[in-house]
Formats: sequence, structure tokens, C-alpha cells
Amino acid sequence: MSEPLDRIAAALERMAPPAGAAPDFSAASAFVWHPDPDRLEPVRQVNRIDVSLLLGVDRARDTLLQNTRQFAAGLPANNALLWGARGMGKSSLVKAVHGAVEAEYPALRIIEIQREDLVSIGRCLGMLRGAEERFILFCDDLSFSHDDAHYKSLKAVLDGGIEGRPDNVVLYATSNRRHLMPRDMIENERQTAISPSEATEEKVSLSDRFGLWLGFHPCGQDEYLAMIRGYCDAYGVEIGEDELRAEAIEWQATRGARSGRVAWQFFTDLAGRKGVRLS
Repeated sequence: MSEPLDRIAAALERMAPPAGAAPDFSAASAFVWHPDPDRLEPVRQVNRIDVSLLLGVDRARDTLLQNTRQFAAGLPANNALLWGARGMGKSSLVKAVHGAVEAEYPALRIIEIQREDLVSIGRCLGMLRGAEERFILFCDDLSFSHDDAHYKSLKAVLDGGIEGRPDNVVLYATSNRRHLMPRDMIENERQTAISPSEATEEKVSLSDRFGLWLGFHPCGQDEYLAMIRGYCDAYGVEIGEDELRAEAIEWQATRGARSGRVAWQFFTDLAGRKGVRLS
């Protein structure tokens, strides 16, 4: 019987994807995780702005900066969940904080992982374990539906399992939802389950495993205008206060919302009309 089993084992080995090459973490300060085959793709130019330009999120900025500095220095640090209003700079803050702290601690790396690739996160951690560098694992726009099992893979980072999360890895995630799943879905499962208290406990408690909860809320008009003025000053776009105010308010009225994203979109349009390059 051993001969047929040997042939089957050999066939399975040929079908298995080849092991990825050991990552060269000196190639870049940022990477994107891609599974099948497993690899960390270096990002030569990170799309981010300076942390000083992120206005209206002072508390979240200062807290995340301190946590990241602690982590980069080899001190205890928490996983962080940045949740709240759309367009208020959650993902921008993560990238900006990495850029600021990496200037002080050159061994700090950031790795972006897509939500749908969380099932392979254990293999990603295997590549990072034991490396001299320290890694922020970044998952943007994290959320789960009622039949989504990806959250179970996320526990490998948050709780570590039997092997434990590598000491040189911390997770930063952003979400529009505080509990990572829609409120109506939570209520529906509680009402229809035989044991309502247990129906959503596993998914809802996932957010409790983040040591830091940083909330982002819609900005007021003064904050919105201050964001635009900050961009104008930083990039050398000259415009009077009255003109800026009138145009910016008209722009946000057409969008039906105020946010950091809307402020940046208006500024991009303004810079183009003024003939100012942003790169």
C-alpha cells in the first residue's frame, strides 16, 4: 500500500504552490500582503500626507502616535481600532503616523492586508515572526456580515492563539462600525436566536479585543474650513478668506456632507484651478 500513497503524496507536493522567497524588509518601509503565492510586495511610494495636516482629530492623532512610538521602541503597545464617520481620516491617520514614527525609528514597517485575505494571516505572521523589524499590520475598512467567518482568522492577531502573536507585530484596523458589523444585523440575530445573549457575542466582542478604540465623528463647518486653510498654507495656494469660505461652503453643499475627505477634494480642485502642483 505504500507505493500508491507515495505517488499520491508526490502528486500533492507538485500541486502545492512553491514557498515564497524570504522577504527583503530593507527594500521598502511599506508592503502589501498577497496570498497564493504568499508574498509581501514592496510599496516604493506610500500615498499619505504629513500628520500635521490632519486637523480635527487631535486626540486620536496623539493617542495613536504615542502607541506607535511605544511599539517602535520595543515597549508594550495595543492593537488599535479606528472607527466612525466616513471620510474623517482614519486610514490617512494610520499611514501618516507610520510615516512620522518611521522617521524616528527606521526599522518600523507597515503591511497592508485586505479583509478578504485575512484567512491567510497566519502565514503572513509566520513570515514576520523573528524578523528584526517591527510591523504595523494594517487592515482598512474592516467589517463582517452575518455569514462571514473571516473574523475567526483575525483572532490570530488579536488573541494570538496557542502560538501567540509575534512581539514585533501590532494590528491597526479602520471601520465605519464600532462593533464591525451592522447594528440592524446585531438586533436581528438577537431577536431570532434561541439564546439571544450568545447569538452575536463572538462577533461583537471581537472589537473588544482591540486595546485602543479611537472614534472619528463628523466635523463642523469651522473644522472643515480650517482643514482647507491648512492645506492651502502647506502647499502654497493663495486665496482670500472670504473667497475660500464661499467656495468651500458651496462645494460641501453640493456633496451634502462635510468631512476631511470632502475638504481634500475641494482643495485638490482649488489647487488645480490655481495652477499649483501637489507632488
